[in-house]
Amino acid sequence: MKKILQQLVPSVLLLISCQFCTAQKKNISGSKGLKDAYIADFLIGTALNTGQIEERNLKSNELIRQQFNAVTPENCMKAEHIHPEWDRYDFTLPDKLMAYSQKNNMKLNGHTLIWHSQLPRFAHRIQSVDSFRTFFESHINTVASRYSGKIFSWDVVNEALNEDGTLRKSVFLDKLGPDYIVEAFRLAEKASPKTELYYNDYNNEQPLKRAGCLELVKKVQAAGVRIDGVGIQGHWHLGKVPFAAIEESILAYHALGLKVMITELDIEVLPRKFQGADVNQRQASNPALNPYANGIPDSILAQQAKDYEELFRLFLKHRDKITRVTFWGVDDGQSWLNGWPVPGRTNFPLLFDRQLLPKPAYHAVMGLKK
Repeated sequence: MKKILQQLVPSVLLLISCQFCTAQKKNISGSKGLKDAYIADFLIGTALNTGQIEERNLKSNELIRQQFNAVTPENCMKAEHIHPEWDRYDFTLPDKLMAYSQKNNMKLNGHTLIWHSQLPRFAHRIQSVDSFRTFFESHINTVASRYSGKIFSWDVVNEALNEDGTLRKSVFLDKLGPDYIVEAFRLAEKASPKTELYYNDYNNEQPLKRAGCLELVKKVQAAGVRIDGVGIQGHWHLGKVPFAAIEESILAYHALGLKVMITELDIEVLPRKFQGADVNQRQASNPALNPYANGIPDSILAQQAKDYEELFRLFLKHRDKITRVTFWGVDDGQSWLNGWPVPGRTNFPLLFDRQLLPKPAYHAVMGLKK
């Protein structure tokens, strides 16, 4: 009898262990998500691509609905997609996104009305200043008015500053002069009066660019035009997140009466030669720049978890100033950092892995609310 019991005990323990693991997995998949944990603090958002907007992947869709209560389109509202020809707009996918956000009770942030990048080809061929102004005004009026009363916020102007805080030499600056930013906010306010209006940029937590951003905001305010807040994109790097500069920026923007959103958050784990998120910059492919093609070490995941935890601890400290924290993508496989600035890399910048499973960073962020 004793021998039989000795034989049975390991099997029973294994069965109990397996049942416990299964229960834990079910508990994770059926548990409350980030949006619930931070419901009293700020919105938790994500950027959606075409497949996610069209709900092609059931597992991904379930994760999005579980974790997020705000969404931003990765590309479909950028001018080259939504306004491909002078006299033609394509609202097919943006309308689907609008319906998706309404169905799932998610706030929709429009991204973006005015950006020098991803413009339709015809816009670059416009020679006449008057014709370009017509394009500028018609684009804002048509797009913003279509979603008036439905969309929660707009990134009205995106990435208009250089790293030193001066205005970027864009086609908008060239054709319309420095007042184009004020005019963009004026037009957006008129076309969508109940929508929150934001200026959005990367590295605008850094001192020089922050100073330029503050001057930009003051100019809009001095013109008597509404601007509700500033989006700090938050494309940061493992072990190098500028926590002090982020806090100083949150305080500086808030001092002007602005709300602050963290709009495109990810923490990159791969090396590159420059900072920022200028999509026009590129770097040649090199195996040394893709060290985790076959898997990422636990030590890197632990550092990423530490960085995310400290970030969210800072965000919670300033929950009265921050209205939304949005990740730039749902999972590592979706991230734009797999193809930029070095093509074909395997990056791991988000809270969920390529199998849509939570990483240590996710548990670290959730652990702050326990």
